[in-house]
Amino acid sequence: MQDVTGAADAATTLDVVTGYVDFVNGMVWGPPMLILLLGTGIYLTVGLGFMPLRKIGFAFGELMKGRKSEGEGDVTPFGALMTALSSTIGTGNIAGVAVAIAIGGPGALFWMWMTALVGMATKYSEGVLAVKFREVDADGRRVGGPMYYIKNGMGKSWVWLGGLFALFGVMAGLGTGNAIQTVEVVRTIGDTYGVEYWITGAVIAVLAGLVILGGIKRIASVAEKIVPAMAITYIAVGLVVVALNYTVIPEAFIRIFSNAFGFGAAAGGFSGALIMLAMQRGVARGIFSNEAGQGSAPIAHAAAQNNDPVDQGIIAMLGTFIDTIMVCTITGLAILTSGVIPAECDAGLFALGGSSPEICETGARITSDAFASALPGFGQHFVAAALALFAFTTILGWSYYGERCAEYLLGEKVVTPFRWLWIAMIMAATMLLYAGDNITELMNTIWLTTDTLTGLMAAPNLVALLALSPLVFKMTKEYFAKLEAAKAEAASSAE
Repeated sequence: MQDVTGAADAATTLDVVTGYVDFVNGMVWGPPMLILLLGTGIYLTVGLGFMPLRKIGFAFGELMKGRKSEGEGDVTPFGALMTALSSTIGTGNIAGVAVAIAIGGPGALFWMWMTALVGMATKYSEGVLAVKFREVDADGRRVGGPMYYIKNGMGKSWVWLGGLFALFGVMAGLGTGNAIQTVEVVRTIGDTYGVEYWITGAVIAVLAGLVILGGIKRIASVAEKIVPAMAITYIAVGLVVVALNYTVIPEAFIRIFSNAFGFGAAAGGFSGALIMLAMQRGVARGIFSNEAGQGSAPIAHAAAQNNDPVDQGIIAMLGTFIDTIMVCTITGLAILTSGVIPAECDAGLFALGGSSPEICETGARITSDAFASALPGFGQHFVAAALALFAFTTILGWSYYGERCAEYLLGEKVVTPFRWLWIAMIMAATMLLYAGDNITELMNTIWLTTDTLTGLMAAPNLVALLALSPLVFKMTKEYFAKLEAAKAEAASSAE
């Protein structure tokens, strides 16, 4: 009887906590944040003359050149991007896309695309400012990111804003970059193979510790090897899944575009609530996945061995394109063409205040089911392996982000203790999975919390991007003017 009462009390407490988190999440991700995120991206895209969209091919060329070290820094420009991608290509690409579609409807995928397209300009600007305003710490490391370009670019009167970003960065790192990654991969492996949660958590903690304790150079070295291989493999298998369901591809796109603009099966027609829900979940998951505007990726790009801020910014913007336009799209289309989320779950039940049936539940299981339906006997195992690798590399990349934010707040002496705290957090997150009957509610609370922390991180960074945008525009024009002059001179010499 006491156990039943205790479980009921725990469930009630969790319901109360979830209610508060949901309220705060709604405030953080309300219309003002959506407008600020998309508005900043649109403003930067227009101010740059749509350069990020026009220069995608050029950017890939610079990325290949970036495999070599040509400046001061700790890792190659290519290594910096792979470190940034290691943190962006994670559970957001597998579980996060599934959550966005199941809760926000297929239209959430459309808004993820929009966030990514304008987010390329945002990520570019972050990369430029990260290298422009980076510093060298007492241990000789190149350190940078929003807190540094706020301090060095906006002036001393804005130092508090940089500190606020760093504080949110530490909190979001432990939640978004550690706990949520650990929980998803440990749960998926446990559900798929019956492995005890604590065993998987311990393995992740040990492997992560071996890399994290070696600092950014070891993290980048691992990321350079794992990230390209895992991204290419995931995209290839995902394309096979979509190809096997080719007959319903047109229907999937109809669901995406109709739901994005307020039409859903469950709503029975047009619903403004559907638009807001699809946009909210799409933008939130988009930034959770590609981190454009969040301010985390520039922390990695600040360590690049590249003395040209614009060149590193051009490389940086590819992170958004690869993460969302390529990887997240594959996940979304695999889910929608497989039919694992029926049309009646197109967000109408959620937007109209109803409860969701079993078939509308969320999480990595949806993606696993989608791959398994097309590739039985292989799909679910592939998704489990991909999730494990994606989450592991995200844990590595975010450990560096959190470490730099902690150093900004407390100095170099905090670096080693923070690395050990990060490893311990992996086991602490694993223990959350022993919550019993409350696990589904707990998972939803964790996802909402990570969304909230992501939004809180983004706000100071977006303010800085807007304030420093004239400098970014000026540096960009000068960079491409020099390129054109060099081409003209080369052509003249050839004649």
